[in-house]
Amino acid sequence: MAFRLLTWNVQWCCGLDQRVDVARVVREALSFADPDVLCLQEVAVNYPGLPGGAGHDQPALLRELLPGYQLFYGPAVDEWSATHGRQQFGNLIASRWPLAQLANHVLPYPADVGRKSMARSCLVATVQSPFGPVRVMTTHFEFYSLRQRQAQLRAVRALHAEACGQAAFPPQDDDSGWPFQNKVHASEAILCGDWNLEPGSAEHLAMGEPFDEAHVPALHDAW
Repeated sequence: MAFRLLTWNVQWCCGLDQRVDVARVVREALSFADPDVLCLQEVAVNYPGLPGGAGHDQPALLRELLPGYQLFYGPAVDEWSATHGRQQFGNLIASRWPLAQLANHVLPYPADVGRKSMARSCLVATVQSPFGPVRVMTTHFEFYSLRQRQAQLRAVRALHAEACGQAAFPPQDDDSGWPFQNKVHASEAILCGDWNLEPGSAEHLAMGEPFDEAHVPALHDAW
């Protein structure tokens, strides 16, 4: 049995023909890999001003188009427009396998004067795979700002180290059914997404640097 994961920056499901078509993206994704876990970046809610127009709820459409999957959406940008109402832009994880812990981490967004930028996040889902729990992390780093991208990279590494710590040194047992109840923790992780950096760059190499703590496995480039 294989673990089939597909990651795709769908750019609000806008094709090279400038047509926004969520169903077409789903058809292509499923025909390409028949993924057990599908990670999408740049999923939009109510942004009619985007090229091709995305004035609809794409996570809702994806839920309809992906029966048999559990979906988890995490916006990086979440704002209110007097004209269009609530608008969101972020990442999505769809899994055929049951989901356990879920978290949407807003990443650092230090000021970088004069540069175009937007808020970014890392969406994390602990998947109950046939091989055991696997923590799937998907993110989209800033393109225009090196300062922000570097800060986001460091934050994602810190999230990985923190999660590995919880797996290695779990908190007190609790079966009360309260929020304190036992959680599924995993040191095994897959980090994917659109990092907006070049293979072999200093940033790319920094992502795979070993950690000081013995219980934190390094991130290896699967490519």
